[in-house]
Amino acid sequence: MANDKAYKLLALQEGISNKKAKELIDKGVVTVEGKKLLVARGEISDKSNFKIKEIPQIKIIFQDDDILAVDKPAYVNAFEVEDIFKEYKLLNRLDRETSGVMLLAKNEEFRGKAIKEFMANRVYKEYVAIVEGKVIDEFKVDLPILTIKGQSAKSKIDLIKGKPALTIVTPYMVEGNKSKIQVVIEHGRTHQIRVHLQYAGYPIVGDLQYGRPSTQVQRVMLHSKVTKIFDYEFESKEQREFFHFGF
Repeated sequence: MANDKAYKLLALQEGISNKKAKELIDKGVVTVEGKKLLVARGEISDKSNFKIKEIPQIKIIFQDDDILAVDKPAYVNAFEVEDIFKEYKLLNRLDRETSGVMLLAKNEEFRGKAIKEFMANRVYKEYVAIVEGKVIDEFKVDLPILTIKGQSAKSKIDLIKGKPALTIVTPYMVEGNKSKIQVVIEHGRTHQIRVHLQYAGYPIVGDLQYGRPSTQVQRVMLHSKVTKIFDYEFESKEQREFFHFGF
């Protein structure tokens, strides 16, 4: 039994280029024996059997002369969405593994007005998450967050250097030792929900960066359900992974 780099073995198995194989691993859609493959250049047995998760298509929720609202699937980053809809510019971003409502602007006049709404915390942003632990009562986390930029962003609570961030959590239901919750945020700092929930003792299921792996899903169980800006209101239903937990 020999070993080789994971992306090379995946390329051979699927009959695709090394570049494409590496992109799939980096997206987080490749598993081996039920575990997400994290390092494309890591060495692995040449007998490994890879599985690739199919990524749903990006759906248009609404569009007019000013705004485009899309339903972003997990495993797609915000800049990929912008690259598909080249005539639009991003208004907000979702993490790669976060699904749901994402907004783009079609013209600079509207974009400027919309950005002011985001900056003034006048945009309503409601999420759904599945977390570890039993959430029985509503609670808030009102603690500043500092983000350290690098090859990948990392955020933490920092009372001195952090920027204001408010997260409001309302329980939906509890099943075993997991809870489905509603999360409404102000400010929208990088990884705000993930950091605040981890701090509160309720890390999001599948969050490898701020929590722990899950045997049931291979993604962060966070979904942007409702966004309201000006007179617009957009909603997206949770993806099917949310129904793996009996909710």
